[in-house]
Amino acid sequence: MIFKKLPESEEVEKELKREQYKTRYKRTLKSTVFALITAAAVAVLVATLWLPVLKIFGSSMSPTLSEGEIVVSIKAKNLEPGDIVAFYYGNKVLVKRYIAGPGSWVDIREDGVVLLNDSILVEPYISERNFGICDIELPYQVPEEAYFLMGDHRETSVDSRHSSVGCVSEEQIVGKIVFRVWPLEKFGFVK
Repeated sequence: MIFKKLPESEEVEKELKREQYKTRYKRTLKSTVFALITAAAVAVLVATLWLPVLKIFGSSMSPTLSEGEIVVSIKAKNLEPGDIVAFYYGNKVLVKRYIAGPGSWVDIREDGVVLLNDSILVEPYISERNFGICDIELPYQVPEEAYFLMGDHRETSVDSRHSSVGCVSEEQIVGKIVFRVWPLEKFGFVK
């Protein structure tokens, strides 16, 4: 008969500690991976459902927003004239300024002055008034459950003044632009 030597108590303790360490390490690794996946999923949900992050393309919103800037929008149902809004147009997301809501009358004079319900709209956000590209019949009444939007750079912006875009329904609205995150020197709230 061949007898095997039994391990010393120190060797048994050492092996037990090594096995316990492996178990703790696996448990910690699993919980860390789970936490990271959960945080990533929550971040994606927040970014797509409540706070979409958008990059500005084009110059239709200059001087307020310039090409390449990155902004954050929030889901909002209570839009007010002057708010900047992102909306779906085909397979793109466009950004324009909310001018008038359902049932309002919009008129634009040849010199670019906008009248909202026969009152001149005060627009401190535009640098130059311009009639721009307009093929709708003015004065224009905004349909129910729709919004009349215009870009701040009126000369080049294709917006609700043009029949190809028209008024925007509530379902098309992504959110209200509230914050600029890039470039860093312009970091802050958007007005």
